[in-house]
Amino acid sequence: MITKRIIPCLDVRDGRVVKGTNFLGLRDVSSPVELAKFYSENGADELVFYDITASFEGRKLFTDILCEVASKIFIPLTVGGGINTVDDFDRVLKCGADKVSVNSGAIKNPDLVYEAAKKYGSQCVVLSADIKRVDGVFRVFSKGGRENTGMEAIEWIKRCVGNGAGEVVVNSIDTDGVKMGFDIEMLRAVCDAVNVPVIASGGAGCIDDFTKLFKAIPDIDAGLAASIFHFGEVAISDLKAELKKNNINVRI
Repeated sequence: MITKRIIPCLDVRDGRVVKGTNFLGLRDVSSPVELAKFYSENGADELVFYDITASFEGRKLFTDILCEVASKIFIPLTVGGGINTVDDFDRVLKCGADKVSVNSGAIKNPDLVYEAAKKYGSQCVVLSADIKRVDGVFRVFSKGGRENTGMEAIEWIKRCVGNGAGEVVVNSIDTDGVKMGFDIEMLRAVCDAVNVPVIASGGAGCIDDFTKLFKAIPDIDAGLAASIFHFGEVAISDLKAELKKNNINVRI
């Protein structure tokens, strides 16, 4: 049985970790370096670092903070934000990232996933898909959830996996920060469509939400969350103990 991963997410703006609801109303949380170190020492399986305004502001990701984060942790690190070229992959990997997450960059240049996977291997390329229902259809959004691309999400994800993406993070804009549970319908649709690891993001409000996720979709590989970990509402050690009680395989 595959070990389920628990992944905190650091959304970074202007060098600080922030958090909002439905991708809006961002508020300051903490230093990414201190928070990353805390999670590395307290049971997180991996860490995701997003420079959330890099694409929207048309700039490169802040590498100085990233280097400092990478130097303080001993768990795999996935990094995204402003990744538009294979050179951006190279720069971020040299800062200490283990995997690189691409979203808006792949939308602008669909060949980016293929080119990066060919150079660095599929295990290094993570597709991050920001998805929202529009008139009952799953649509892909870009630039931190600001722009509707008009693309149907499941077909887009299948295309990127076909081009070499080795993992998919599904960010449900509908449930982001709402704390009413993961978007099971959306996540199930993605898991049914691809055969690479899928990470659930958006909606976790309590320990029970993770239990429901892994029981409802046994194929899902990981649960990602931000505010419930950042604000101390859920301790990762408590979450894993409860998952273990529910016969869900986790690394203790």
